[in-house]
Amino acid sequence: MASVSLRQVRKSYDSLPVVHGVDLEVADQEFVVLVGPSGCGKSTLLRMIAGLEDITDGEIAIGERVVNQIDPKDRDVAMVFQDYALYPHLTVFQNIAFSLQYRGVDKAEIARRVAEAAAILDIEPLLQRKPRQLSGGQRQRVAMGRAIVREPEVFLFDEPLSNLDAKLRVQMRTEIKKLRDRVRTTAIYVTHDQIEAMTLADRIVLMNNGRVEQIGTPEDVYETPATLFVAGFVGASAMNLVPGRIEADGPHCMLVLGPDARLALPPERFAGMTGRTVTAGLRPEHLQWQEQAVGGGLSGAAQVVEPLGSDTLVVFDIAGHEMQARLPPRVVRRPGDAVRVGIAPQSIHLFDPESQRRI
Repeated sequence: MASVSLRQVRKSYDSLPVVHGVDLEVADQEFVVLVGPSGCGKSTLLRMIAGLEDITDGEIAIGERVVNQIDPKDRDVAMVFQDYALYPHLTVFQNIAFSLQYRGVDKAEIARRVAEAAAILDIEPLLQRKPRQLSGGQRQRVAMGRAIVREPEVFLFDEPLSNLDAKLRVQMRTEIKKLRDRVRTTAIYVTHDQIEAMTLADRIVLMNNGRVEQIGTPEDVYETPATLFVAGFVGASAMNLVPGRIEADGPHCMLVLGPDARLALPPERFAGMTGRTVTAGLRPEHLQWQEQAVGGGLSGAAQVVEPLGSDTLVVFDIAGHEMQARLPPRVVRRPGDAVRVGIAPQSIHLFDPESQRRI
């Protein structure tokens, strides 16, 4: 087992910088997820850890070893790719055992490791099948088995569930969580899916344009997003982000979003910011239905109504800005119905429009 350290790691292709001075410490046996939109640099960073991409500048250490100049095969990492990359002419057993045979591991030891990995992944009945006889989820289990038998210091996952359909992705997330409990190895996992990141990670690293926006537990990045990018990226549905202004109302402190859209703020936090222009973040699930109009809430007409069974996603307009709310079923049934919502002051997030940092 080993920790992974990245110190001011940079990557450029010719004169084009794509990763800008990333610092990251991954503890021994920690499961860290790199998440962000396509092109943010997360897969490039993972490939540099694996040794599949050269580092332009900085330092990567696995355990006590700096591995900048060490070949991928000697870094003691195992990588699971988005593409299963199985040999079609080999059986499942042979695919899993291939790297061990290549390294000259004893046959009895190979048999033991393959049997152990197959038991962990529940693919023992599949060992004599060829890849074409497997489902997508079974092929991904085989790819993970091939990584497990190497008994590496670090597992690297590069969007391993992207090729699966939605239902199978949910199932495989559960399988990976089970694997995490059974095989306590340091792991770094790349995905563009924030739900995967939230459900799998000990800590999340949110990346944007080659830079780290925030590092924290899933609870940290959801409850206290550090930037507007994090606020808009984390959460399903996405956080509503609307311009507003902080105003005083006697002893009270109010967030004003429009002529008839005012929300109470905790005065102990924002009393000294009267007149300040802000970007307000309101999560759809934190907007609470109000049976009748009361002061200090938001009201408008529903534009889009999406019944989801357990709740209803409603799109409505506040001061010319489209907002979403997750409401109890049947309180809003069709476009044009009245929407009346409030929100607890502590659930309001405020950001500086210029720096885009949390206030």
